[in-house]
Amino acid sequence: MSFQQFEIQEIDQTVMLWLDELRTQTITAMNQQLDVDVKSDASDLVTNVDRNNERIIVEKIRSFDAGAVIVSEEGYGDRPTDMAGHVWFVDPIDGTMNFVKQREDFAIMIALYVDGEPILGWILDVMGNVVYHGGPQIGVYSNQLRMTNPVDTQLENGIILLSGKRLLYNMFGYDTIAKHALGYRVIGAAGPSFIRVIRGQSVGYSSKMMPWDFAAGNVLAKTLDLLVTNLDGSPLDMLKSNVVLVATHQTHRKIMTLRKS
Repeated sequence: MSFQQFEIQEIDQTVMLWLDELRTQTITAMNQQLDVDVKSDASDLVTNVDRNNERIIVEKIRSFDAGAVIVSEEGYGDRPTDMAGHVWFVDPIDGTMNFVKQREDFAIMIALYVDGEPILGWILDVMGNVVYHGGPQIGVYSNQLRMTNPVDTQLENGIILLSGKRLLYNMFGYDTIAKHALGYRVIGAAGPSFIRVIRGQSVGYSSKMMPWDFAAGNVLAKTLDLLVTNLDGSPLDMLKSNVVLVATHQTHRKIMTLRKS
């Protein structure tokens, strides 16, 4: 199914209104007592805000796009087996550890794909009050300012963002990648990391992610002529966990060479 540009813009502006409402509610909740639970381990947290945000977003999507399926983190969505039709991805609080402990470097992320094709993505930097949004038909915007493609910078001349846990335990060759970069950083959340790459502040980012972690960033990055693949260069599976790499062309090429050697 193809959309006219005005339809894409209408969807974009509708979700922007949702995110404005969610930002207000999220900041209000931060100033109250958070209910924090542990999921898989002590560093994998979930709060009442994660659950409430997801419930609200899912309800809004179901009202707005009744035939869609939803892939989401906290269990309010569906479990599709393919990417047919309208598929929405929802991460109600990306970077929950940062949200709880640092009160910054976290995001709310939503994405829309149709028959497997990326249509629109939204990453809300909650504390910065900036939404990075758009897609291949309308371009990418920082709030209302259209963004330009990042400079195609080499790994050796830029900062690479990596998963701290995987770097610490020498997984996926991250130590070699870090040594070849001008510098490396650990942000601890996918959304803020994607933001730094699409803004040209970092030449790439890699971590093991679930679909709701990378779906929005994938839309925005590809629209800005960045490469988004598995770490081995293969295409992403939108319904499974992937070791995702988003990078400039030159950085992506260098990382592929490092992995082969």
